Amino acid sequence: MNGFIRNTLALAVSLGVAATAQANDFADMDPTTLRMAHVVNEEDGFHIAAMKFEELVEERTHGKVDIELYPNASLGDERTLLEGMQIGTVDMGLITNGPVANFLEEMAVFELPFLFPSPEAAYEVLDGEIGQELLGRLSEVNLKGLAYAERGFRNLTNSERAVESPADIDGLRIRVMENPVYVDTFRELGANAVPMAWTEALTAMQQGTIDGQENPVNVIHSFKLFETQDHMTLSRHTYAPAIFVMGMPAWGELPEAARTVIAQAAQEAAEHERRVNAELEAEQLAELRKAGMQIVEDPDIAAFQEAVIPVYEKYGEQFGDYLPRIQEALK
Repeated sequence: MNGFIRNTLALAVSLGVAATAQANDFADMDPTTLRMAHVVNEEDGFHIAAMKFEELVEERTHGKVDIELYPNASLGDERTLLEGMQIGTVDMGLITNGPVANFLEEMAVFELPFLFPSPEAAYEVLDGEIGQELLGRLSEVNLKGLAYAERGFRNLTNSERAVESPADIDGLRIRVMENPVYVDTFRELGANAVPMAWTEALTAMQQGTIDGQENPVNVIHSFKLFETQDHMTLSRHTYAPAIFVMGMPAWGELPEAARTVIAQAAQEAAEHERRVNAELEAEQLAELRKAGMQIVEDPDIAAFQEAVIPVYEKYGEQFGDYLPRIQEALK
């Protein structure tokens, strides 16, 4: 028997043993259903990540763990979902980092403006020691952090005018997430920052009670914001993670084998969503242009960075040593 065939057979046997061992891990497990929620629609990257997670978990637990998906804020906004996870009325969700930071404020360090120069730099920090340490600390607020998917780099849209520098933002009513770092960032840029839940923001844009908002390209595209927003600026002002998060009540009821599968599946689904987002962005920008959006591709980033220095001065110490550690890791 030649070496290639021998090695192939050995690999097949080892994979078979692993599959049998995993099947045995779940043989005595009572079937369980986990309700997983998010607040965006089925075209969004969150739902792509959630479907991948569902597929991996159900396959690897041999159907013993059933994932039920609840998109479109059908179980509530992000704060409501997190509070539900804490008390056990919601099992898990894919939640934008900003609302999570209302429960563990150090999480907001990732969203300091213009912190990450690229997606790859963000992934290195999030998947490395600093990011994993903060995921672990969610247990302090009765939540189980599993993995970082992404909302992505956020960009500004508005219904009034092209924005190429901070001066162009002056006086615009911009919806931001209910997170103090976002509020202060846009106030420093001269906007009238209006914190509100995303579900309310969609109505507010239609009614003209706000002028604009900030979100990644995939959100701007999937929610057809070109219908109310004529202008977009590729400001990439903040990289926003999104967190696969579970309530500790639900996590505590799972056997160890199921926990292992869920944690691994969350990481793989997160990485899948990152790849899909990267592949789709150019296509989505082209479609937004075709729909009539005017897009500023090269705003004066240096002027924006200068304008937000007070945000770093205000919040830097609040995050303990996390900001200097991230800055060191990015060097």
